[in-house]
Amino acid sequence: MEILHVSAECYPVAKAGGLGDVVGALPKYQNSIGNNAKVVLPMYRTKFLADNEWVVDYKGHIYLGSQFLHYTIIKEATSKLGFDLYLVDIYSLLDREKIYGYSDDVERFTAFQMAVVDWINQWHYKPDVVHCHDYHSGLIPFMMKYCYQFQGLSHVPTVLTIHNAQYQGWMGWDKSHYLPAWDPYKWGMLDWKNTINPLASAIKCADRVTTVSWSYLEELRIEANGLENLFEYEKGKCLGILNGIDNDVWDPATDPLLAKNFSSKNTKEGKLANKRVLCKEFNLDIDKPLIVFIGRLVGEKAADILPSAIRSCFHDYGNDVNFLILGSGEPHVEWELGTMVHEFAGRYNAVIGYNEKLSHQMYAGADFLLMPSRVEPCGLNQMYAMRYGTVPMVRSTGGLQDTVVDMGDKGGYGLRFNHASVWDINYSVGRAIEVYANKVKLSQMRRQMMKIDNSWDKSAAEYIQVYRWLKWTQ
Repeated sequence: MEILHVSAECYPVAKAGGLGDVVGALPKYQNSIGNNAKVVLPMYRTKFLADNEWVVDYKGHIYLGSQFLHYTIIKEATSKLGFDLYLVDIYSLLDREKIYGYSDDVERFTAFQMAVVDWINQWHYKPDVVHCHDYHSGLIPFMMKYCYQFQGLSHVPTVLTIHNAQYQGWMGWDKSHYLPAWDPYKWGMLDWKNTINPLASAIKCADRVTTVSWSYLEELRIEANGLENLFEYEKGKCLGILNGIDNDVWDPATDPLLAKNFSSKNTKEGKLANKRVLCKEFNLDIDKPLIVFIGRLVGEKAADILPSAIRSCFHDYGNDVNFLILGSGEPHVEWELGTMVHEFAGRYNAVIGYNEKLSHQMYAGADFLLMPSRVEPCGLNQMYAMRYGTVPMVRSTGGLQDTVVDMGDKGGYGLRFNHASVWDINYSVGRAIEVYANKVKLSQMRRQMMKIDNSWDKSAAEYIQVYRWLKWTQ
Protein backbone atom coordinates (compact mmCIF):
# COMPACT_ATOMS: atom_id res chain seq x y z
CA MET A 1 0.00 0.00 0.00
CA GLU A 2 1.07 3.58 -0.64
CA ILE A 3 0.90 5.52 2.66
CA LEU A 4 1.67 9.17 3.26
CA HIS A 5 2.33 10.21 6.86
CA VAL A 6 1.87 13.93 7.55
CA SER A 7 3.43 15.24 10.75
CA ALA A 8 5.11 18.20 12.41
CA GLU A 9 7.90 15.99 13.79
CA CYS A 10 10.02 13.06 12.66
CA TYR A 11 13.15 11.77 14.38
CA PRO A 12 15.99 12.40 13.61
CA VAL A 13 14.93 15.31 11.40
CA ALA A 14 13.02 17.33 13.99
CA LYS A 15 11.81 16.10 17.37
CA ALA A 16 10.19 17.71 20.40
CA GLY A 17 8.66 14.60 21.96
CA GLY A 18 7.23 11.15 21.38
CA LEU A 19 5.46 12.20 18.18
CA GLY A 20 8.86 12.51 16.51
CA ASP A 21 9.94 9.05 17.64
CA VAL A 22 6.73 7.46 16.35
CA VAL A 23 6.81 9.08 12.91
CA GLY A 24 10.52 8.29 12.61
CA ALA A 25 9.94 4.58 13.19
CA LEU A 26 6.43 3.50 12.11
CA PRO A 27 6.92 4.12 8.34
CA LYS A 28 10.18 2.14 8.38
CA TYR A 29 8.47 -0.86 9.95
CA GLN A 30 5.54 -0.58 7.54
CA ASN A 31 7.97 -0.67 4.64
CA SER A 32 9.72 -3.72 6.08
CA ILE A 33 6.50 -5.70 5.59
CA GLY A 34 6.10 -4.74 1.94
CA ASN A 35 4.48 -1.31 1.85
CA ASN A 36 5.54 2.08 0.50
CA ALA A 37 5.24 4.51 3.41
CA LYS A 38 6.43 8.10 3.04
CA VAL A 39 6.68 11.04 5.43
CA VAL A 40 6.18 14.74 4.82
CA LEU A 41 6.81 17.50 7.34
CA PRO A 42 7.77 21.19 7.36
CA MET A 43 11.32 22.15 6.36
CA TYR A 44 12.82 23.47 9.57
CA ARG A 45 16.33 24.86 9.63
CA THR A 46 17.94 21.86 11.36
CA LYS A 47 21.25 20.06 11.40
CA PHE A 48 19.67 17.15 9.51
CA LEU A 49 18.73 19.53 6.71
CA ALA A 50 22.27 20.83 6.42
CA ASP A 51 23.98 17.43 6.66
CA ASN A 52 22.05 15.61 3.92
CA GLU A 53 21.48 15.77 0.19
CA TRP A 54 18.14 16.91 -1.22
CA VAL A 55 16.43 16.98 -4.59
CA VAL A 56 13.49 19.15 -5.62
CA ASP A 57 10.36 17.04 -6.09
CA TYR A 58 7.74 19.71 -6.82
CA LYS A 59 7.13 23.45 -6.87
CA GLY A 60 3.73 25.02 -6.46
CA HIS A 61 1.82 27.86 -4.90
CA ILE A 62 -1.10 28.42 -2.55
CA TYR A 63 -3.13 31.32 -1.23
CA LEU A 64 -3.25 31.72 2.54
CA GLY A 65 -6.28 33.99 2.46
CA SER A 66 -5.14 36.82 0.18
CA GLN A 67 -1.44 36.06 0.69
CA PHE A 68 0.23 34.37 -2.28
CA LEU A 69 2.85 31.80 -1.19
CA HIS A 70 5.30 29.74 -3.21
CA TYR A 71 6.17 26.35 -1.79
CA THR A 72 8.80 23.76 -2.68
CA ILE A 73 8.76 20.05 -1.86
CA ILE A 74 12.25 18.63 -1.43
CA LYS A 75 13.11 14.96 -1.00
CA GLU A 76 16.00 13.37 0.91
CA ALA A 77 18.09 11.82 -1.84
CA THR A 78 19.04 8.44 -0.37
CA SER A 79 16.04 7.29 1.72
CA LYS A 80 18.53 6.71 4.51
CA LEU A 81 15.80 6.60 7.16
CA GLY A 82 14.14 3.56 5.62
CA PHE A 83 11.43 5.57 3.88
CA ASP A 84 11.05 8.48 1.46
CA LEU A 85 11.24 11.76 3.38
CA TYR A 86 9.77 14.98 1.98
CA LEU A 87 10.01 18.49 3.43
CA VAL A 88 7.77 21.46 2.63
CA ASP A 89 9.66 24.73 2.26
CA ILE A 90 7.73 28.00 2.43
CA TYR A 91 10.14 30.89 2.60
CA SER A 92 10.09 32.87 5.88
CA LEU A 93 7.21 30.77 7.24
CA LEU A 94 8.50 27.23 7.78
CA ASP A 95 12.28 27.57 7.46
CA ARG A 96 12.91 28.34 11.13
CA GLU A 97 14.99 26.68 13.80
CA LYS A 98 12.22 25.76 16.24
CA ILE A 99 9.29 23.45 15.54
CA TYR A 100 6.76 25.30 17.70
CA GLY A 101 6.45 28.43 19.78
CA TYR A 102 6.01 31.22 17.23
CA SER A 103 3.23 33.79 17.32
CA ASP A 104 2.17 32.81 13.80
CA ASP A 105 2.05 29.03 14.34
CA VAL A 106 -1.57 29.02 13.11
CA GLU A 107 -0.47 30.47 9.78
CA ARG A 108 2.61 28.23 9.60
CA PHE A 109 0.80 24.93 10.06
CA THR A 110 -2.24 25.93 8.03
CA ALA A 111 0.00 26.83 5.08
CA PHE A 112 1.96 23.60 5.55
CA GLN A 113 -1.21 21.51 5.35
CA MET A 114 -2.53 23.39 2.33
CA ALA A 115 0.76 22.84 0.51
CA VAL A 116 0.69 19.11 1.30
CA VAL A 117 -2.86 18.68 -0.02
CA ASP A 118 -2.09 20.77 -3.13
CA TRP A 119 0.97 18.60 -3.75
CA ILE A 120 -0.97 15.34 -3.34
CA ASN A 121 -3.68 16.66 -5.65
CA GLN A 122 -1.30 16.79 -8.61
CA TRP A 123 -0.02 13.20 -8.17
CA HIS A 124 -0.88 10.92 -11.09
CA TYR A 125 -1.28 8.01 -8.68
CA LYS A 126 -3.03 8.96 -5.47
CA PRO A 127 -1.92 7.38 -2.16
CA ASP A 128 -3.98 4.55 -0.72
CA VAL A 129 -4.24 6.43 2.57
CA VAL A 130 -3.16 9.75 4.09
CA HIS A 131 -2.20 9.27 7.73
CA CYS A 132 -2.39 12.50 9.77
CA HIS A 133 -0.69 12.93 13.13
CA ASP A 134 -2.12 15.31 15.76
CA TYR A 135 -3.67 18.72 15.12
CA HIS A 136 -0.78 20.00 12.98
CA SER A 137 -2.28 17.98 10.12
CA GLY A 138 -5.85 18.00 11.41
CA LEU A 139 -7.32 20.21 8.67
CA ILE A 140 -6.22 17.85 5.90
CA PRO A 141 -9.20 15.43 6.11
CA PHE A 142 -11.58 18.40 5.88
CA MET A 143 -9.76 19.95 2.92
CA MET A 144 -9.64 16.65 1.05
CA LYS A 145 -13.38 16.16 1.46
CA TYR A 146 -14.88 19.65 1.33
CA CYS A 147 -12.55 22.12 -0.42
CA TYR A 148 -13.70 22.46 -4.02
CA GLN A 149 -10.29 22.40 -5.65
CA PHE A 150 -9.39 19.12 -3.93
CA GLN A 151 -12.54 17.16 -4.79
CA GLY A 152 -10.39 14.65 -6.66
CA LEU A 153 -9.05 13.52 -3.27
CA SER A 154 -12.41 13.02 -1.59
CA HIS A 155 -12.28 9.24 -2.13
CA VAL A 156 -8.78 8.86 -0.59
CA PRO A 157 -9.13 7.48 2.97
CA THR A 158 -7.66 9.46 5.87
CA VAL A 159 -6.53 8.24 9.29
CA LEU A 160 -5.92 10.48 12.28
CA THR A 161 -3.64 9.37 15.11
CA ILE A 162 -3.94 11.35 18.32
CA HIS A 163 -0.68 11.47 20.24
CA ASN A 164 -1.84 14.14 22.69
CA ALA A 165 -5.37 15.56 22.71
CA GLN A 166 -4.47 18.42 25.05
CA TYR A 167 -3.17 20.40 22.06
CA GLN A 168 -5.85 21.12 19.47
CA GLY A 169 -4.67 24.05 17.31
CA TRP A 170 -7.59 26.39 18.02
CA MET A 171 -8.06 29.28 15.60
CA GLY A 172 -10.75 31.96 15.42
CA TRP A 173 -13.39 32.02 12.72
CA ASP A 174 -11.87 35.27 11.53
CA LYS A 175 -9.15 33.07 10.00
CA SER A 176 -11.49 30.76 8.13
CA HIS A 177 -10.62 32.60 4.91
CA TYR A 178 -7.14 31.06 5.10
CA LEU A 179 -8.58 27.82 3.71
CA PRO A 180 -9.28 27.28 0.02
CA ALA A 181 -12.93 27.75 -0.97
CA TRP A 182 -15.04 25.13 0.79
CA ASP A 183 -18.65 24.02 1.00
CA PRO A 184 -20.27 26.47 3.48
CA TYR A 185 -22.85 23.88 4.47
CA LYS A 186 -19.98 21.92 6.05
CA TRP A 187 -18.94 24.64 8.49
CA GLY A 188 -19.89 22.36 11.39
CA MET A 189 -17.09 19.99 10.39
CA LEU A 190 -14.61 22.72 11.35
CA ASP A 191 -16.38 24.13 14.37
CA TRP A 192 -16.21 23.14 18.01
CA LYS A 193 -17.74 25.51 20.54
CA ASN A 194 -17.65 28.51 18.18
CA THR A 195 -13.98 28.05 17.29
CA ILE A 196 -12.22 26.34 14.41
CA ASN A 197 -10.66 23.34 16.10
CA PRO A 198 -8.33 21.37 13.79
CA LEU A 199 -8.18 18.32 16.08
CA ALA A 200 -11.96 18.19 16.46
CA SER A 201 -12.34 18.65 12.70
CA ALA A 202 -10.02 15.72 12.04
CA ILE A 203 -11.94 13.52 14.47
CA LYS A 204 -15.14 14.35 12.57
CA CYS A 205 -13.74 14.11 9.05
CA ALA A 206 -11.13 11.32 9.19
CA ASP A 207 -12.32 7.87 8.17
CA ARG A 208 -10.60 6.28 11.15
CA VAL A 209 -9.25 7.72 14.41
CA THR A 210 -6.61 5.98 16.49
CA THR A 211 -5.02 6.76 19.83
CA VAL A 212 -1.60 5.57 20.92
CA SER A 213 -2.84 3.20 23.62
CA TRP A 214 -6.05 1.43 24.56
CA SER A 215 -6.40 3.05 27.96
CA TYR A 216 -5.86 6.54 26.57
CA LEU A 217 -8.82 6.09 24.24
CA GLU A 218 -11.03 5.30 27.22
CA GLU A 219 -9.64 8.24 29.19
CA LEU A 220 -10.42 10.68 26.37
CA ARG A 221 -14.13 10.03 26.82
CA ILE A 222 -13.73 11.35 30.38
CA GLU A 223 -10.98 13.98 30.04
CA ALA A 224 -10.07 15.40 26.62
CA ASN A 225 -9.66 19.14 27.15
CA GLY A 226 -13.23 19.86 26.05
CA LEU A 227 -13.66 17.13 23.42
CA GLU A 228 -15.14 14.46 25.70
CA ASN A 229 -18.58 14.47 24.06
CA LEU A 230 -17.04 14.29 20.60
CA PHE A 231 -15.05 11.18 21.49
CA GLU A 232 -18.19 9.61 22.90
CA TYR A 233 -20.15 10.46 19.74
CA GLU A 234 -17.42 9.22 17.35
CA LYS A 235 -16.40 6.16 19.37
CA GLY A 236 -17.55 3.84 16.59
CA LYS A 237 -14.62 4.79 14.37
CA CYS A 238 -12.00 5.08 17.13
CA LEU A 239 -9.55 2.41 18.26
CA GLY A 240 -6.37 2.24 20.27
CA ILE A 241 -3.13 0.94 18.77
CA LEU A 242 -0.22 0.85 21.18
CA ASN A 243 2.94 2.61 20.07
CA GLY A 244 6.15 0.65 19.71
CA ILE A 245 9.84 1.46 19.83
CA ASP A 246 12.51 1.18 17.17
CA ASN A 247 14.58 -1.82 18.23
CA ASP A 248 17.33 -0.85 15.81
CA VAL A 249 17.87 2.45 17.63
CA TRP A 250 17.09 1.24 21.15
CA ASP A 251 19.26 -1.85 21.52
CA PRO A 252 21.73 -1.96 24.44
CA ALA A 253 23.81 -4.53 22.59
CA THR A 254 24.59 -2.18 19.69
CA ASP A 255 23.75 1.33 20.92
CA PRO A 256 26.74 3.54 19.95
CA LEU A 257 25.82 6.13 22.59
CA LEU A 258 26.55 3.84 25.55
CA ALA A 259 29.79 3.63 27.50
CA LYS A 260 29.48 -0.17 27.41
CA ASN A 261 27.14 -2.32 25.37
CA PHE A 262 25.36 -5.27 26.97
CA SER A 263 22.55 -7.76 26.46
CA SER A 264 20.33 -9.92 28.63
CA LYS A 265 23.25 -12.32 29.01
CA ASN A 266 25.46 -9.81 30.84
CA THR A 267 22.94 -7.27 32.12
CA LYS A 268 24.41 -6.93 35.62
CA GLU A 269 27.92 -6.17 34.41
CA GLY A 270 26.78 -3.96 31.55
CA LYS A 271 24.46 -1.82 33.63
CA LEU A 272 27.04 -1.45 36.37
CA ALA A 273 29.62 -0.20 33.87
CA ASN A 274 27.19 2.41 32.53
CA LYS A 275 26.09 3.38 36.02
CA ARG A 276 29.71 3.89 37.03
CA VAL A 277 30.11 6.43 34.21
CA LEU A 278 27.00 8.33 35.31
CA CYS A 279 27.92 8.35 38.98
CA LYS A 280 31.42 9.57 38.27
CA GLU A 281 30.23 12.37 35.99
CA PHE A 282 27.41 13.53 38.25
CA ASN A 283 28.98 12.89 41.68
CA LEU A 284 26.58 10.16 42.79
CA ASP A 285 27.02 7.05 44.97
CA ILE A 286 27.32 3.95 42.81
CA ASP A 287 26.35 1.66 45.72
CA LYS A 288 22.92 3.29 46.09
CA PRO A 289 19.91 2.81 43.78
CA LEU A 290 19.89 5.38 40.96
CA ILE A 291 16.44 6.75 40.06
CA VAL A 292 16.21 8.94 36.96
CA PHE A 293 13.60 11.18 35.36
CA ILE A 294 13.91 11.89 31.63
CA GLY A 295 11.41 14.15 29.92
CA ARG A 296 9.70 17.49 29.64
CA LEU A 297 9.49 19.48 32.87
CA VAL A 298 5.79 20.32 32.52
CA GLY A 299 2.57 19.74 34.41
CA GLU A 300 1.49 16.83 32.20
CA LYS A 301 4.55 14.93 33.36
CA ALA A 302 3.95 15.99 37.00
CA ALA A 303 7.38 17.61 36.92
CA ASP A 304 6.10 20.40 39.18
CA ILE A 305 5.94 18.01 42.15
CA LEU A 306 9.38 16.48 41.56
CA PRO A 307 11.27 18.94 43.82
CA SER A 308 8.93 18.32 46.76
CA ALA A 309 8.87 14.57 46.14
CA ILE A 310 12.67 14.34 46.00
CA ARG A 311 13.03 16.41 49.17
CA SER A 312 10.50 14.14 50.87
CA CYS A 313 12.46 11.05 49.83
CA PHE A 314 15.72 12.46 51.16
CA HIS A 315 13.96 13.34 54.43
CA ASP A 316 12.58 9.81 54.84
CA TYR A 317 15.34 7.70 53.28
CA GLY A 318 18.42 9.85 53.85
CA ASN A 319 21.43 8.79 51.78
CA ASP A 320 19.87 5.51 50.64
CA VAL A 321 18.98 6.76 47.14
CA ASN A 322 20.34 8.83 44.22
CA PHE A 323 18.33 10.97 41.80
CA LEU A 324 19.38 12.24 38.36
CA ILE A 325 17.11 14.50 36.28
CA LEU A 326 17.30 15.28 32.55
CA GLY A 327 14.78 17.62 30.96
CA SER A 328 13.58 21.11 30.18
CA GLY A 329 10.28 22.93 30.33
CA GLU A 330 8.63 25.33 32.74
CA PRO A 331 11.22 27.88 33.97
CA HIS A 332 10.26 27.73 37.65
CA VAL A 333 10.57 23.93 37.66
CA GLU A 334 13.94 24.14 35.89
CA TRP A 335 15.12 26.71 38.44
CA GLU A 336 14.07 24.71 41.50
CA LEU A 337 15.52 21.44 40.22
CA GLY A 338 18.73 23.27 39.35
CA THR A 339 19.13 24.90 42.77
CA MET A 340 18.83 21.52 44.48
CA VAL A 341 22.10 20.31 42.94
CA HIS A 342 24.25 22.07 45.54
CA GLU A 343 21.82 21.38 48.38
CA PHE A 344 21.94 17.61 47.87
CA ALA A 345 25.41 17.18 46.35
CA GLY A 346 26.55 13.57 46.25
CA ARG A 347 23.04 12.11 45.96
CA TYR A 348 21.26 14.35 43.45
CA ASN A 349 22.03 16.06 40.16
CA ALA A 350 20.16 17.59 37.25
CA VAL A 351 20.85 18.49 33.63
CA ILE A 352 18.47 21.12 32.31
CA GLY A 353 18.11 20.72 28.54
CA TYR A 354 17.87 18.03 25.90
CA ASN A 355 20.73 15.57 25.39
CA GLU A 356 20.07 12.47 23.28
CA LYS A 357 23.37 10.78 24.16
CA LEU A 358 22.92 11.33 27.88
CA SER A 359 19.36 9.99 27.77
CA HIS A 360 20.60 6.71 26.29
CA GLN A 361 23.34 6.50 28.91
CA MET A 362 20.77 7.12 31.67
CA TYR A 363 18.44 4.38 30.43
CA ALA A 364 21.40 2.01 30.43
CA GLY A 365 22.96 3.03 33.76
CA ALA A 366 19.91 3.75 35.90
CA ASP A 367 18.27 1.23 38.20
CA PHE A 368 14.82 2.83 38.07
CA LEU A 369 12.98 5.28 35.77
CA LEU A 370 10.38 7.53 37.40
CA MET A 371 7.31 8.56 35.34
CA PRO A 372 4.64 10.15 37.59
CA SER A 373 2.72 11.58 34.61
CA ARG A 374 -0.71 13.13 35.00
CA VAL A 375 -1.30 12.50 31.29
CA GLU A 376 0.59 9.88 29.27
CA PRO A 377 -1.21 8.84 26.05
CA CYS A 378 1.27 6.03 25.47
CA GLY A 379 4.71 6.78 26.79
CA LEU A 380 7.86 5.49 25.16
CA ASN A 381 10.33 6.13 27.96
CA GLN A 382 9.10 3.18 29.99
CA MET A 383 9.61 0.93 26.95
CA TYR A 384 13.13 2.25 26.42
CA ALA A 385 13.85 1.66 30.11
CA MET A 386 12.65 -1.94 29.99
CA ARG A 387 14.69 -2.61 26.87
CA TYR A 388 17.76 -1.49 28.85
CA GLY A 389 16.90 -3.41 32.03
CA THR A 390 15.80 -0.36 34.03
CA VAL A 391 12.76 -0.89 36.24
CA PRO A 392 9.91 1.54 35.36
CA MET A 393 8.19 3.37 38.25
CA VAL A 394 5.01 4.71 36.67
CA ARG A 395 1.65 6.18 37.51
CA SER A 396 -1.27 4.01 36.39
CA THR A 397 -2.53 6.11 33.50
CA GLY A 398 -2.79 5.84 29.70
CA GLY A 399 -0.19 3.70 28.03
CA LEU A 400 1.79 3.34 31.25
CA GLN A 401 -0.81 1.00 32.71
CA ASP A 402 -1.03 -0.84 29.38
CA THR A 403 2.69 -1.59 29.28
CA VAL A 404 3.86 -1.95 32.89
CA VAL A 405 2.74 -4.74 35.24
CA ASP A 406 3.36 -4.10 38.94
CA MET A 407 5.76 -6.49 40.64
CA GLY A 408 3.02 -7.37 43.12
CA ASP A 409 0.82 -8.80 40.35
CA LYS A 410 1.28 -12.06 38.51
CA GLY A 411 4.15 -11.77 36.06
CA GLY A 412 4.97 -8.27 37.31
CA TYR A 413 8.25 -6.52 36.60
CA GLY A 414 7.64 -2.82 37.40
CA LEU A 415 6.39 -0.45 40.07
CA ARG A 416 3.03 1.28 39.64
CA PHE A 417 1.22 3.87 41.73
CA ASN A 418 -2.17 5.54 41.45
CA HIS A 419 -1.72 9.26 42.03
CA ALA A 420 0.62 11.98 40.79
CA SER A 421 1.43 13.03 44.34
CA VAL A 422 4.41 13.46 46.63
CA TRP A 423 3.12 10.67 48.85
CA ASP A 424 2.76 8.11 46.06
CA ILE A 425 6.19 8.91 44.65
CA ASN A 426 7.73 8.68 48.12
CA TYR A 427 6.07 5.30 48.74
CA SER A 428 7.26 3.97 45.38
CA VAL A 429 10.82 5.09 46.06
CA GLY A 430 10.64 3.10 49.30
CA ARG A 431 9.58 0.04 47.29
CA ALA A 432 12.43 0.66 44.85
CA ILE A 433 14.98 0.75 47.68
CA GLU A 434 13.67 -2.60 48.91
CA VAL A 435 13.85 -4.11 45.42
CA TYR A 436 17.41 -2.82 44.97
CA ALA A 437 18.46 -4.53 48.21
CA ASN A 438 17.05 -7.84 46.95
CA LYS A 439 19.55 -8.58 44.17
CA VAL A 440 17.86 -11.84 43.19
CA LYS A 441 14.50 -10.13 42.71
CA LEU A 442 16.05 -7.22 40.83
CA SER A 443 17.88 -9.57 38.49
CA GLN A 444 14.70 -11.56 37.83
CA MET A 445 12.73 -8.39 37.05
CA ARG A 446 15.44 -7.19 34.67
CA ARG A 447 15.52 -10.48 32.77
CA GLN A 448 11.75 -10.53 32.48
CA MET A 449 11.33 -6.99 31.16
CA MET A 450 14.17 -7.30 28.66
CA LYS A 451 12.38 -10.25 27.04
CA ILE A 452 9.29 -8.16 26.27
CA ASP A 453 8.91 -7.26 22.60
CA ASN A 454 7.75 -3.64 22.41
CA SER A 455 8.91 -3.20 18.82
CA TRP A 456 6.78 -1.68 16.06
CA ASP A 457 6.26 -5.01 14.27
CA LYS A 458 2.83 -5.78 15.71
CA SER A 459 1.55 -2.20 15.72
CA ALA A 460 2.73 -1.53 12.16
CA ALA A 461 0.77 -4.57 10.99
CA GLU A 462 -2.34 -3.34 12.88
CA TYR A 463 -2.19 -0.01 11.06
CA ILE A 464 -1.92 -1.81 7.71
CA GLN A 465 -5.08 -3.75 8.57
CA VAL A 466 -6.86 -0.44 9.25
CA TYR A 467 -5.71 0.97 5.92
CA ARG A 468 -6.80 -2.12 4.00
CA TRP A 469 -10.23 -2.10 5.60
CA LEU A 470 -10.68 1.55 4.61
CA LYS A 471 -9.55 0.88 1.06
CA TRP A 472 -11.92 -2.05 0.66
CA THR A 473 -14.89 -0.05 1.99
CA GLN A 474 -14.39 3.04 -0.16
